[in-house]
Amino acid sequence: MLFSKLLPKEGNFFELFNQHADFIVEGAQAFQLLVANYADPHLREKYNQEVDNAERSADRITHEVNRLIHTTFITPIDREQIHGLINLMDDVADLLQDSAETMALYDVRHMTQEIERLTDLSVKCCQRVQAAVRLLGKIAEQATAEATLKTCEEIDRLESDADRVMRSAMSKLFREEPDVREVIKLKAIYELLETITDKCEHVANQIEGIVLENS
Repeated sequence: MLFSKLLPKEGNFFELFNQHADFIVEGAQAFQLLVANYADPHLREKYNQEVDNAERSADRITHEVNRLIHTTFITPIDREQIHGLINLMDDVADLLQDSAETMALYDVRHMTQEIERLTDLSVKCCQRVQAAVRLLGKIAEQATAEATLKTCEEIDRLESDADRVMRSAMSKLFREEPDVREVIKLKAIYELLETITDKCEHVANQIEGIVLENS
């Protein structure tokens, strides 16, 4: 069945996916600025608020998509695929907010290189999710379908990089950090940041499934 024949006459799901992905990247970039400016309490609070705002905006999109699933007669892809994709994307936005809140709650002494590296990989993953989502509406075209799958592969590679950074970070933490409280705080932050890339990989897997079934 040609994907183009399935395009809805109502319920612009692809545009809503794009808007949600934009808020994910907005939140990720605000989180990166929070990390970069962690030593400044005023800027830390400012960027923490920006992460919160992005998550709330993404949440509103998620609710709208889930509402449209039940009210749209014809959907462009399977309803379960729409539901699965938007909720996985929302998990990414939630994890960014959780990470920012954990930073504020734990008040770690300083940002480590490992936090900066994991944050950078998380931002890149979110940007690649945004790129893949933007292509979804045109996957009836073979070149676009292939480009979407390639972008998903890039997300998988970034997630693997984050796994390696995480293992190295944990090893260094337990070897070199004498303060047990700091170990507990940093371990929790490392795990949260690595989970962001994991969830981006889940989004990529969902997108791959959509492409393979509908292109």
